[in-house]
Amino acid sequence: MALNLHVKIHPVVLFQIVDAYERRNADSHRVIGTLLGSSDKGIVEVTNCFCVPHKEYDDQVEAELSYAMDVYDLNRRVNSNEAIVGWWATGHEVTNHSAVIHEYYSRECNNPVHVTVDTSLQNGRMGLKAYVCVPLGVPNGKPGCMFTSIPIDITCYDPEVFGLHLCEKTMTVGRLRTVSPMLDLNQVAEAGTKMTVLLDQVLAYVEDVLANRVAPNNAVGRSLLDLVNSVPHMTQEQFSEMFNSNVKDLLMVITLSQLIKTQLQFNEKLTLLTSV
Repeated sequence: MALNLHVKIHPVVLFQIVDAYERRNADSHRVIGTLLGSSDKGIVEVTNCFCVPHKEYDDQVEAELSYAMDVYDLNRRVNSNEAIVGWWATGHEVTNHSAVIHEYYSRECNNPVHVTVDTSLQNGRMGLKAYVCVPLGVPNGKPGCMFTSIPIDITCYDPEVFGLHLCEKTMTVGRLRTVSPMLDLNQVAEAGTKMTVLLDQVLAYVEDVLANRVAPNNAVGRSLLDLVNSVPHMTQEQFSEMFNSNVKDLLMVITLSQLIKTQLQFNEKLTLLTSV
């Protein structure tokens, strides 16, 4: 059943949707596009998207479907694992034209999902919702459909997490809002500092629960138990040896990359000298 679907969307998709909204024509109030990704065992994972030019009138919708198929074919050449899984639209609600657009995507894939991104920032935030279309009607009558909400979450690959943290830092660096990626060792130091702060918060929560200052939460307790069980059993000496070994490997990679960079610059200068 389509109602059992669960949508997981990656941050890069949201960035692309917001960028398409910012680049829209002056007379366009809503932007739509195609969602790309994969669907397996009730989980729809959206990893990419693109905008589809369209115009909406009171009684009809005009979309450049040939353009949409051309872009999809080009994307398939780059990543053959991404298929059409649905479509997206800006705004905080489903409109009268959504059923017409959804009908087209129903011919392109089974159980397409519809994702809305509220770029108008209703209630001060960018709302994110997902829907599926459920057919309605009576026997021998005119069929209809109803958009029903389904769960949606944001999921990230490791590089996307790093990119999000880097974007988060631009909020506190001044008017230019530009930051540069840190060196690997600086990232390790920053991660260690954040880990220390989080551990202090966890210890403070546990002490408050034991002292009856805070009501216990079973969900938090189970999460802490899973966290403790996930830590490998090793002595302090074993941990120090493992950490130092990994740091040595990291330093070796950094040194080799710097040597390669220097070698390339040296070869470039030699090429310029010989050409003169």
